[in-house]
Amino acid sequence: MSTKYNDELQITPHNAWSQKFWDDLIPFKDRISQHPFFINMAKGRLTLESFRYALLNFYPLVAHFPSYMSLALAKATNFSEPGVNEARDWLIQNIKVEERHLNWYRDWAAGFGLTVEELDNVKPNAAMNAVNHFLWSNNTRGNLAEALAATNLAIEWATGDWSSRVYQGIQTYADHPEININKRTIAWLRAHAHYDDLHPYEAMELIKRLANHNVEMQQQAFAAVKEGLAYYELALDECQRVHEQSLKKQAQAELA
Repeated sequence: MSTKYNDELQITPHNAWSQKFWDDLIPFKDRISQHPFFINMAKGRLTLESFRYALLNFYPLVAHFPSYMSLALAKATNFSEPGVNEARDWLIQNIKVEERHLNWYRDWAAGFGLTVEELDNVKPNAAMNAVNHFLWSNNTRGNLAEALAATNLAIEWATGDWSSRVYQGIQTYADHPEININKRTIAWLRAHAHYDDLHPYEAMELIKRLANHNVEMQQQAFAAVKEGLAYYELALDECQRVHEQSLKKQAQAELA
């Protein structure tokens, strides 16, 4: 029996290849959701400097996310192929959702003292920006299954996991004099910790429909998820490096 998540798309049970596809990706996804940087964030251990660094330099990923999905949408044109019409409808619906999330992310950043001008003018370094270059390339050059895999499965799957933990622990920052935690500034976290956790399951359902009888496409989609997660991890490694530097500076200042 299938499970109905919305009026357009039903999640169906995995067959042999899709179950293996999903299971084999879990360790790579967990490297993101259980990354030390997100563990520190969820437990209230980040300095304001390192929290701001992450919010600022991940902003282009959030801001451009609807654009990546629009590039995928442009590939959904051959409606005689299985899954294409469903993918088109799903992308149109969720591009609108992602546009709203941009404003919510700006509110989150504002709660931690960042301005709109800082966000709109940020120039991430190579480690932080690599995931954006990959998503632009993948959604431009890859097929529809690859685009959904890299963007809506890889990025949203891992993000749903860590945002749930951070949402539960975000109040640990409420006492900081330069941080404002309220319903508005945690709207992005709340959304991704709750209803947005359906998106990767829906993306996987679309990949199943698009690639069910095409082994090469299955392999391409799997590789796209792994590569997207690898670039995500690279950005987190950079955030953790900045966090450790911030802790050292803080300790030196206390000793001075």
